[in-house]
Amino acid sequence: MIYNFIKALRASNIRISAAETMEAIETLNHVGLFNRQLLKDSLSLVLAKTRDDKEIYSSCFDLFFTMETPEPTEIIAQDALDNTLMPKNEQSDSGNSQNERSSSLLELLERPDQMALAENIAIAAQQVQLSNIKIFTQRGIYARRILEHMGVNELERKIHDLARAGEEDAYNNLKFRKAQTLESVLELVDKNLLLYTANSGANLRQEILEKTPLAQVETRDFKTMHELVKKLSKRLISIHSRRRRKAKRGALDVRQTIRKNMQFDGVLFNTVWKKVQIDRPKVIAVCDVSGSVAQTARFLLMFLYSVHEIIPKVRSFAFSNQLGEITSLFEEMPIEIALNEAINQWGMGSTDYGGALHELERLVGNEIDSKTTVLILGDGRSNYGDPGHLALKRIHLKSKSVMWLNPEPRTFWNTGDSEMNKFNASCDRVESCRSIRHLERIVSDIARRTV
Repeated sequence: MIYNFIKALRASNIRISAAETMEAIETLNHVGLFNRQLLKDSLSLVLAKTRDDKEIYSSCFDLFFTMETPEPTEIIAQDALDNTLMPKNEQSDSGNSQNERSSSLLELLERPDQMALAENIAIAAQQVQLSNIKIFTQRGIYARRILEHMGVNELERKIHDLARAGEEDAYNNLKFRKAQTLESVLELVDKNLLLYTANSGANLRQEILEKTPLAQVETRDFKTMHELVKKLSKRLISIHSRRRRKAKRGALDVRQTIRKNMQFDGVLFNTVWKKVQIDRPKVIAVCDVSGSVAQTARFLLMFLYSVHEIIPKVRSFAFSNQLGEITSLFEEMPIEIALNEAINQWGMGSTDYGGALHELERLVGNEIDSKTTVLILGDGRSNYGDPGHLALKRIHLKSKSVMWLNPEPRTFWNTGDSEMNKFNASCDRVESCRSIRHLERIVSDIARRTV
């Protein structure tokens, strides 16, 4: 039960780790299932972290724990909890006892017993793993699986025999009860569909957009792309914040640890860790915002300013025919507005790489040092003018590293007015960077170098 509930929360975009799952199992073991509000409040402390998470959690909890009648739900949930906490050889015995409670669908409809029917529908749904439903077109498939698990084939044979025997009243009565049962099954399937596929459409669209060349992203998808960048940025912050906390502790100082524990006859009650100085990276981002390159620049800058917790020192510049610093825009405005302002202000001319790189050297050349990563985004097409590769060479000699991201496929490099060969000679890393997934990897690599 707890695993299916967590699965539902994850389907609604609540991030839950394996450790939090184990805490939820322990919580459930302590508070039990019979005080619904206590259970809801207790699990909320473990599984819902932000205000938005808590709102989603509350809706999911209410839906999840009202999908069946209370008594069967608690019986089935307790069985699931017992199976989670007991040895595997005993789990099979528990499953057998659960099956013993089940009756054939024909028997249930001939009694009739609504409570027993609801319990058997819930058990059958669990047995056919209804929680694995993913898309609406599986609705009928899962409904039929549940009915077959309950013995609908026997019921249909009985209905057929009654029709042949001319027992019209019994035939109509049993057929009506079968239709009612199907409605109950479909109602349960629909609730599971709602619960376990809450964001499946959005998630599918995001999966597609992760791989879509940024130059081909349509304006109508900008909102989804912004949400995707925020989600990926949160993931990067989570990963690299943990790495930094671990790295700050440093390595074990064996000598000092032994010295500090001499009074305990060498038993290491207290440990001493070497202090490690973590250098925060300085990133200078230089973005070509002309033409189709502007799309990639938009999302790179969004990434960099969304992960300020792990890359706090970013100075950004934009250029087409002139270069200008846009750092203050992101300090004074929301990211989306700052991006539009930067592109509108600096993206209206034909590209001049020579002028941009010489101007960059003039503005920040004295500030670039061994802690500075220079990140350049552009297609490297100089319009047959000065590419500025000599200025880039001088910048490279002062910096920690120079990375060049090109939104064009590699097969396009060094064709026409592309000067990628000249730029490549003054870069530590040159990559084709065409999608959100590429940008995520690049930003993650920059963060990783800080430890």
